[in-house]
Amino acid sequence: MAVITLTSDFGLLDYRVSAIKGSIAQLDDNVKVIDITHEIDAYNLMQAAYIVRNAYRYFPKGSVHIISVDSFYRKEIKTLLYKADNHYFIAPDNGILELIHYDIKPELIYEITINNRFGELVTFPTIDISVPTAVSLCNGVTPDVVGRPFTEYVERVMPRPSYKTNEKIIVGEVIYIDNFGNIVSNISQDFFKQKSISASSYQIIFRNLSLSNIYTHYTECITDWSKERDHHGQPIAIFNDSGLLELSIYKGSKYNGASTLFGMSVGEKIYIKLI
Repeated sequence: MAVITLTSDFGLLDYRVSAIKGSIAQLDDNVKVIDITHEIDAYNLMQAAYIVRNAYRYFPKGSVHIISVDSFYRKEIKTLLYKADNHYFIAPDNGILELIHYDIKPELIYEITINNRFGELVTFPTIDISVPTAVSLCNGVTPDVVGRPFTEYVERVMPRPSYKTNEKIIVGEVIYIDNFGNIVSNISQDFFKQKSISASSYQIIFRNLSLSNIYTHYTECITDWSKERDHHGQPIAIFNDSGLLELSIYKGSKYNGASTLFGMSVGEKIYIKLI
């Protein structure tokens, strides 16, 4: 079965999400439509990139992913079709696709021209451009029918961790705050292992705090489950299921999680001192 996923910053209060789904059903009611999320903070490309990057791989190869973040119509903004990792991605040319696939070479990048027949009638790009393109792809239409090769796309760079050799310090930054208030950094487990191969210990430093252990999952800090409640509120560091260093509060939430208690936000630095 053909699959189209939807990701947007439209929220669920307004009509937009239901209008998109209705438009897909009008064109082909056999397509399976799955929401990734519509709760992206308005215009937040980094947040959207992290979520889509970690979600799309669970869908069948050949799925079409419509991304509508910072997507309100402007005539000069192209809508792109991007194929990578055997998936199709449709999004405005605002850099979101580069952020999602910062380490994957795309198989093709096309400017979608299917909308040319509408001229000035394009008012809702997701419905007027993205939906007919996605449905066409699901029905076997090839990319060259809906668009043309495009090379002058907007490039955005995903922040990457660095290593200060003399000080033996890994420097990363916060790239995402999840629904539990957990702080996700751009320091990958592979990067950490590569740089710490000769280190005997390390210290994770953020704000005026530090941690000296990285767990593999949230509950690894508990050695006696009869005393599990004693660990509520304990700060921990883990490599999450995306393989990235994450700072967390055990059993924390968006109201009392790591981002709130540590007072940290996206863009702030996290250091690992190798000893």
